[in-house]
Amino acid sequence: MFGTSIHWTTFFYLIIDTVIVLFTLYFSGKKTHSSFKRFLILGLLFVIYNVTGGFLPTDNFPGPFILQYIITYSVAITLCVFIVYYLYKEYDIVVLKYNSSIRNLAIFTSVSYIILFLIPYFITGSLDSARFLFTIPISIAAIIFLFIFYRRISNPNAFILRRNRLSIVSVGSIALLPICTVIGDYQWITFTVMNLAFYAITTIEVDRYLYFIENNNRMYEVFALKKKQKDEAIESKIFYEDLTRREIEIALSILSDLSYRNIAKDLFIAESTVSKHASNIFKKTGVKNRREFLKRFRKKKM
Repeated sequence: MFGTSIHWTTFFYLIIDTVIVLFTLYFSGKKTHSSFKRFLILGLLFVIYNVTGGFLPTDNFPGPFILQYIITYSVAITLCVFIVYYLYKEYDIVVLKYNSSIRNLAIFTSVSYIILFLIPYFITGSLDSARFLFTIPISIAAIIFLFIFYRRISNPNAFILRRNRLSIVSVGSIALLPICTVIGDYQWITFTVMNLAFYAITTIEVDRYLYFIENNNRMYEVFALKKKQKDEAIESKIFYEDLTRREIEIALSILSDLSYRNIAKDLFIAESTVSKHASNIFKKTGVKNRREFLKRFRKKKM
């Protein structure tokens, strides 16, 4: 299309991703919450990924030919690492047991790219050989990563189960990316697989928003106290700036009188993580502990 290498499917995904980013900007308004920032960054990375991967390589690009592949591969690696980071920060989904999993993942992929792709390319001058040397071990590592992720994600809670399945789609897209690269330069396959990750995460966010809307009445007293608007509806204030979306989920579970252990089990996170979120909730809502929180905010009649 347009005299370039971009496939119509890639251009179609580029339009959809751009619309999602613009809609998020409009929806978030003047909010500066980190959750919105992370989703916007994720959306922008997908837009950049579609642009660079769709339009490059091209003969009109200045500089050496390999520079175009350095750009496209760097964007793809950054995107994959950020997806894992997003799942960790937004949903407390930890794939690997050690704390520095995101940093180590970034280091592993970056070093592998330099050693297994760039160095072989400069030695042999063969792009196909360099791509093969890079993608084969990365594909194996990605499949192992997906297997570990799948084993750690299982939950009977319907809402969390939907989220976990969609998270698997996102991680699955990352795992399939190097395999698609080995198959060849088929944009309609590669970009369909990768953009599925973005649409899966977008679906999670929409599902999460609807979940908050459904439980808005249970959080009414909390938001009303913070905004001093007990006589007004707070439908548009469901993402109150003082409470993160994750903290709202924890607060709803606390209002359901669930123990921290059960909350951790339902949300598939560590009990210490629940305790940390709860501590932040109590501090932000001006209470000292769980008992005072329930006494002040739990409705007598539901």
